[in-house]
Amino acid sequence: MDISHASSLSKADALALRYGEDSIPAAGPWSDAIALMLSHRSIRGYRPDALPEGTLETLISAAQSAATSSNLQTWSVVAVTDPGKKAQIAKLSAGQKQIEQCPLFLAWIADVSRNERMSVEEGVTLEVLPFLETYLVAAIDAALAAQNAVTAAESLGLSTVYIGAMRNNSTQIAELLGLPQGAMGVFGMCVGYAAPDTANEVKPRLPQDAILYRETYGNPNESALRKAYDAKMAAFSKRNDMTQDTWTSRVIGRMSKVAALGGRDKLVSALHAMGFPLK
Repeated sequence: MDISHASSLSKADALALRYGEDSIPAAGPWSDAIALMLSHRSIRGYRPDALPEGTLETLISAAQSAATSSNLQTWSVVAVTDPGKKAQIAKLSAGQKQIEQCPLFLAWIADVSRNERMSVEEGVTLEVLPFLETYLVAAIDAALAAQNAVTAAESLGLSTVYIGAMRNNSTQIAELLGLPQGAMGVFGMCVGYAAPDTANEVKPRLPQDAILYRETYGNPNESALRKAYDAKMAAFSKRNDMTQDTWTSRVIGRMSKVAALGGRDKLVSALHAMGFPLK
């Protein structure tokens, strides 16, 4: 299904694609925007076609319309279109070829450096800057902004994928992008038109009963819900030639060994080096 036609999906069809026919949540209010969000897919193959003039600025307008804690606006974004620089970023991000393929790569930055520069100009000490909470706010701000950009891009018929592997080599990425102290690339994002041979199926998610709790945390049926979801993911993986066939095997493969972090186990020391003391 072409993502540009997502808003034309009926509520039942959109929910069935996301959860499966046997796990559709209770009926509720609906809109074209919700249909678009439920149709989201991470796309890992791109055509080289240039984006229409002004697309970047439109996406950033959407990003800046996201919520930001206390209007601190502790995020920035570096747009990269230079093929050589994209190739360097790809090399530092587990060799993900889609970074080189996409016409636009966005590096989303948790950024308290702007606020720090302001404090110097105003002759005021911002005592909260060194604390973990401040970094957390900046990272959350960047994520909220980026997700707005994703929704905006998909509404324009574009595709996206997040690149968490940009954190594998955070200090090198910072040097490549010329980031000042107090700025860290938390993730990247490819933006472009999906290549025609790229898998484009909506990936099923855990049923809502597995993540939505009412009043208190927990569901005694969690194990059964997980096993049922594993069966759906096994079928999805088979259709899309994925090696790790169930959600359980995916989680275990991703979280059972420190080596799976790909260098991100050293992230705290990298953050310290980039000007985030994390007190």
